[in-house]
Amino acid sequence: MVHIGQIIKQEMERQERAPAWLARKIHCQRPNIYYIYSQPSINTDLLILISKALGVDFFKVISDSIDVG
Repeated sequence: MVHIGQIIKQEMERQERAPAWLARKIHCQRPNIYYIYSQPSINTDLLILISKALGVDFFKVISDSIDVG
C-alpha cells in the first residue's frame, strides 16, 4: 500500500518546495502540511488540491501501485 503522505513529501523535496509554499497553495496552515506528510491516506478533495498545486496526478501514483492480480 502506498503511503500518500510520504509520496507527497518526496515530490515536494524533488521540486524543492517548502511546506509554507504548499500551505499557501491549498489555503491551510504550515503545520497541516507536516500532518499530511504523516498520513498514509488523505481525503480525495485535499488530494485534488495538492495534485493541482504540484502538477502531479497522485491518483495515478496510487492507481499504479494497485495489484489487482
